[in-house]
Amino acid sequence: MYPKLETRTFLAMLVGVSLAFVLLMKPFFGPIFWAIAIALIFHPFQMFLVRRLGERPNINALITLTVCMLIVVIPVLVLVTSLAAEGVGIYQKIQDGEIKPGEYIDQVNRSFPAIQSFLAQFDISFSEIRDRVVSLFVGGSQFLAKQAIGVGQNTFQFFLGLALMVYLAFFLLRDGNKLIDLMIRALPLGDERERLLFAKFAEVTRATVKGNLLIAIIQGALGGIIFWILGIGGALLWGVVMAIFSLLPAIGAALVWVPAAIYLAAVGNTVPAIVLTLFGLVVIGLADNLLRPILVGRDTRLPDYIVLLSTLGGIAMFGINGFVMGPLVAALFMAFWGIFIREFSEESQKVADKDVDVD
Repeated sequence: MYPKLETRTFLAMLVGVSLAFVLLMKPFFGPIFWAIAIALIFHPFQMFLVRRLGERPNINALITLTVCMLIVVIPVLVLVTSLAAEGVGIYQKIQDGEIKPGEYIDQVNRSFPAIQSFLAQFDISFSEIRDRVVSLFVGGSQFLAKQAIGVGQNTFQFFLGLALMVYLAFFLLRDGNKLIDLMIRALPLGDERERLLFAKFAEVTRATVKGNLLIAIIQGALGGIIFWILGIGGALLWGVVMAIFSLLPAIGAALVWVPAAIYLAAVGNTVPAIVLTLFGLVVIGLADNLLRPILVGRDTRLPDYIVLLSTLGGIAMFGINGFVMGPLVAALFMAFWGIFIREFSEESQKVADKDVDVD
C-alpha cells in the first residue's frame, strides 16, 4: 500500500507542478507558439543545411533563424506598421468627416432599391444593417488606431515578445529533436502513438501556417493591386484586410471586394465594377480554390468544412493565433479518434476471432 501511495502522491504533485508551470508560461503563449511554428516550418531548411554543412547545430540554427528573419519576420513588421498607419489615417478622416461610410451605403440603396425590397420580404431592416455596417467600419478603424497607439505605448513589451520568440526559436531549431525524444520518453501514451501525434502536430502546423499565410499574402496582394489599378483609396489597407479575411476558407477576400464592386456600380463606375468582379471571381477566387486544397487540405487531410469551422472557432477562442490553433486542435482530435478506432477495432477483431476459435 505504501509504495502505491508514494506513486500516487508523486503523480498528483507532478500534475500540479505541470499545471502551475503552464499557468506561469501563459503570458508568453504567443511568443512560445510562434517559436514552435518557426522551428517546425524551417526544419526542412535546417536539414538541408545539415546535409550541406554537417552536424554544426549552432551554426545551422543561426543561419536558419537569419533566413526566417529576412523573409518572414522583418516583412511582417513592415506590413503591420504600414497597416497601422493606414488605419490611423482612415480613422482620422472619419472623425474629420472626410470619409462618411453611411453615405456610401445610402448611395448603394438609392442606386439599387431592389435590395431594400428584397430584405423587407424577410423582415430585415435595411436601416439596421446600415447602422451596423457603419458601426463595424468605424469600430474597425478605431481598433486599428488603438492598436497602433498601443504598440507605440508598449514598444518595450512588443519587442520583448519578439526577442523572446526569436530566442526560443533558436534553441528549438538547435535542440528540437532532442526535446521531442525526451517528451516521447516521458509521456505515457505509447511511443508509436506519441510519434504519430507529434508527426500530425508538425504536419498540421506546417500546412496551416505556410498554406494559410501564403494564400492570404497572394490574395491580399492581388486585391491590393487591383484596388490600386482601379484608383480605389487605401489600396494597401484593403489589401491587408483581404489578406486577413482570406484566412477564412470559402468566404475570405470576397467580404471586401464584393461590397467595393457593388459601390462602384452604384456610383456609375460600371466598367471598374465589372473589372473588379471578374478579377475577384476568376483571379482572387481561383487562387483560393486551387491553392487551399493543395497547401492546406492535402497536408492536413481535413475536409473543407472542418477547416472553416475550426478556423472560425480557433479565432474566437485564441484570437489571431486561432487560425493555426483551430485546425491544429481539429486535426489532433481526428488523430486521437483515428488511433482509438483503429486499435479498438483491432482489439474487437481479436476478441471475435478468439470466440470463433472457442466455438
